Amino acid sequence: MGEKEKIGEVFTYFSKIGVAGIRLTEGGLRLGDTISIEGHTTNFTQTVDSMQMDHGPVEEASAGDEVGIKVVDKVRKNDVVYKVL
Repeated sequence: MGEKEKIGEVFTYFSKIGVAGIRLTEGGLRLGDTISIEGHTTNFTQTVDSMQMDHGPVEEASAGDEVGIKVVDKVRKNDVVYKVL
């Protein structure tokens, strides 16, 4: 994996639908970006292929936004989200 930059953190996880609520604190995110989610027991990389904001699909989001992203594995509150550069 190449360089990465912190863009936000997980604030909630919807286990039934496999969606992470992510608060973007330092950077933007677009569909197609590769992210890495890391925490005490979390560590995986995936491509962002579905993102929602205010219950509607969006293609990009920026710092200050809260988005829901379908994730491939379980995440936990306060896990850190990085964008792989």
